[in-house]
Amino acid sequence: MDSICIQGGIALQGKVRIQGSKNASLPVLAATLLVGEGSFIRNCPRIADVHSMASLLKSLGCIV
Repeated sequence: MDSICIQGGIALQGKVRIQGSKNASLPVLAATLLVGEGSFIRNCPRIADVHSMASLLKSLGCIV
């Protein structure tokens, strides 16, 4: 798998448009744990896997 190495003292920020599929949504939802502030995720499919991930995030103390 390719990787991106970021060096410097400036925090990353921005917006990314991702396809609304399960394979795209689950890693994005997991990555929100790495962010120090709120994340707003749109266009997630309403399927059991995404609802399970939301429950997991809630159990970790996240507001979903």
